[in-house]
Amino acid sequence: MRDNLREQLPEGFEKEIAREGRGLLVEWSPQEMVLAHPAISCFVSHCGWNSTLELIAAGVPVVAYPQWGDQIPDAKFLCDVYGVGVRLPSPPSRADVERCLALATDGPQADAMRRRAEEWRNVALASVAPGGSSNRNIERFVDEIRKWVANGGASAHAEALDCGIP
Repeated sequence: MRDNLREQLPEGFEKEIAREGRGLLVEWSPQEMVLAHPAISCFVSHCGWNSTLELIAAGVPVVAYPQWGDQIPDAKFLCDVYGVGVRLPSPPSRADVERCLALATDGPQADAMRRRAEEWRNVALASVAPGGSSNRNIERFVDEIRKWVANGGASAHAEALDCGIP
């Protein structure tokens, strides 16, 4: 956690949660490894693109709290289209956070979100497996670069355009 954000926490909060074994605040963590841990029942996320890909790859439901940019449509798709999350209102109250966490972790709606998250995880894994769509596309991309390099790469194109690039 960044220092400027730590300053906003209540006095003694960090020590209290550590002492009680309820959590740990860190500057950075390997998010993919954390999400893959079996103790993780949901992910509270701003829904940036990397976090979105990581939670789909892990098959974990999300409590979405987007702020701006790509986060807003990412959260929309995760919650309303893919069905793997619930969205916090903005600004959320403590009751909103508790309600959304309960919806994402316990009961029939949580079970359905976990099933759909696992289905999307399987789709993601299939796409990067040999013969999968992402795997085929990256192979095509690499083949195109190899052809381009074999045909002179940037130098050949620069000569044709008389750009002065060696």
